[in-house]
Amino acid sequence: MWLWTAYLGCSFSLTCILQVTSATVIFVSGRHSKKRRSGCPVSVSLDLIGDRWSLLIVRDLMVRGYRTFKDFQGSGEGIATNILADRLQKLRASGIITAEGEEADGRKVNYRLTEKGIDLAPVLLELLLWGARHEEPGAPCGVIAQMAQNRAAVLAEVRRRWEERDATPFLPKFEKTKSGGSA
Repeated sequence: MWLWTAYLGCSFSLTCILQVTSATVIFVSGRHSKKRRSGCPVSVSLDLIGDRWSLLIVRDLMVRGYRTFKDFQGSGEGIATNILADRLQKLRASGIITAEGEEADGRKVNYRLTEKGIDLAPVLLELLLWGARHEEPGAPCGVIAQMAQNRAAVLAEVRRRWEERDATPFLPKFEKTKSGGSA
């Protein structure tokens, strides 16, 4: 009989009651075979979503109602199709999004945030507010001010829309800034 306790990503000891031997085993989840730079939660998070495009895809799913590859291509960010395909695959592999065949046309794929993905809503909101505070965004000041004053309500509405599969855009497409990008 073996007695042991496992914690995802942690070391644990196995001790056999019938023998006087023990062994140390590293439990490795099949989800993350990539070696991490460190165990720091910020570093681990950046390994998943820290590239130039991933959070923009999450943003578009979360607040713009985008669902398809074509929607993301038309976002105005200028992402190349090969990079978009790669980021969608990585976000799926990380459990942040899921892909579902459309009922009307099985060839068409709709992307959707998972619970893990929607949990990024507070991060995106704070990043949006930080960017508006320190840079010149294309978002209307009134919209940003309301979001800053009503963080809890904004997050509740974003989660409600996700739970109800409501693809109505929560935020408009922002105007291009002087530097050429959109917010």
